[in-house]
Amino acid sequence: MNAESGFEIKPVYRPEDVPAGAPLGEPGEYPYTRGPYPTMYTKRPWTMRQYAGFGTATESNARYHQLLKAGTMGLSVAFDLPTQMGYDSDDPIAHGEVGKVGVAIDSIDDMRKLFDGIPLDQVSTSMTINAPGSVLLLLYQLVAEEQGVEGGKLQGTIQNDILKEYIARGTYIFPPKPSLRLVADTFAYCRAEIPKWNTISISGYHMAEAGATPAQEIAFTLANGMEYVRAALAAGLAVDDFAPRLSFFFVARTTLLEEIAKFRAARRMWARIMREEFGAQDPKSLMLRFHTQTAGVQLTAQQPEVNLVRVAIQALGAIAGGTQSLHTNAYDEAIALPTEKSARLALRTQQVLAYESGLTGTVDPFAGSYAIEAMTDEVEREATALIERVFSFGSVVDAIEQGFQKEEIETSAYRIANEIDSGERVVVGVNRFTVDDQEKYDPLRVDPAIEAAQVGRLATLRAERDSAAVEAALGDLAKAAQGTENVLPLMKDALRLRATVGEVCHTLRGVWGIYHPVERF
Repeated sequence: MNAESGFEIKPVYRPEDVPAGAPLGEPGEYPYTRGPYPTMYTKRPWTMRQYAGFGTATESNARYHQLLKAGTMGLSVAFDLPTQMGYDSDDPIAHGEVGKVGVAIDSIDDMRKLFDGIPLDQVSTSMTINAPGSVLLLLYQLVAEEQGVEGGKLQGTIQNDILKEYIARGTYIFPPKPSLRLVADTFAYCRAEIPKWNTISISGYHMAEAGATPAQEIAFTLANGMEYVRAALAAGLAVDDFAPRLSFFFVARTTLLEEIAKFRAARRMWARIMREEFGAQDPKSLMLRFHTQTAGVQLTAQQPEVNLVRVAIQALGAIAGGTQSLHTNAYDEAIALPTEKSARLALRTQQVLAYESGLTGTVDPFAGSYAIEAMTDEVEREATALIERVFSFGSVVDAIEQGFQKEEIETSAYRIANEIDSGERVVVGVNRFTVDDQEKYDPLRVDPAIEAAQVGRLATLRAERDSAAVEAALGDLAKAAQGTENVLPLMKDALRLRATVGEVCHTLRGVWGIYHPVERF
């Protein structure tokens, strides 16, 4: 049979299948095939996160308190679609989407409610936000300052990965060049103001959910990472000043062995790229540290309880592959937002693996397996060839504008869909082992009345604040955006005065414009 990445999976692997001189090494040593840290989970397990956010900031805050009480070790914020696109809840384009796929955050008032009662110097927070990622990070910093927490004590991650939005996801705002400037500005700002913050989570997850193979996932993700490094260097930053805060985000599928090989290959490739391509000297600049989420696209609405098994296998692959943090999907996510019970079960899956399976007793337990080492090399070979094809266009942006990555992913997605439809690829409960009567399920529903309430709160905010001061601050931001000054301090000034996320983004739209993709036919 063939792996998703295209290479042949052999029925039996032997010593001769492992490439001579394969760079295995030790855990915590270059090229980090066996993990970025010498002890990995033997001293403490990975960070257990649960991605959550829906409705209002108050509702999401209650879910965060529930998750922390259940033992989660870090928060992961899901924002609604208007927030992800830089629109306020009262913008006409936001109608019908407020609070649906995440929490609605319009201003510092909402961010304050979102983290009410949560000491921000004691939790690590990941925020899945891209085009307006810097805006939400600044709101988070402002709330922390209100708690008396200095920027140097904040730990967490913003996704801030705009390139994959053009390739696979679509929540972009500005064209690529100013978007890359905003990313570089965020790198520089955080180095000075929030030094422990991971300034970007370069994401393969969404490309995988769109249909990318494991080799395509890491190839296009690492290529994007190279583009961000080049943008930061062009902005005058030194590689070892920002590279240690780069992080990555991958999917974990049910194809267990290929996924373990994928993670190991990605670490090895990034270490080599950073040392040989960019001359990084700091060992932390060479380490590919990543968060993993189990594969939402592989969850089924049919017989949803079977998803508990899928998620456990996917989580096992992420852990055996050496992830630094992990989100496990709830079994009912193919139907609706997770209920409190299903979210707790997803967390319990990680806790069983951490404390009952024995996985944390040794580092890289699959090292030396003929199959794993051969597959790691195969994935690396496929991914390296794809990276070369990306840069044959000149840059990642050039390849995006030619539609290369998007077309490659769509071709893979079409192939997988055909294999499922034909029965060649088995999906339990969908094309084999089906049942006639599906169990009824009562999903979590977001109250549509929250949109009106959110709009009302925005009206009150605009009536109460100093509008002249806000307008002046937004004017200063526009001037900075026209030049080369770092825009984050100006954004922070406006947000402190209760400017909204939408107003800040509209100010930048007025200077930088918006991106219109070119479709290839």
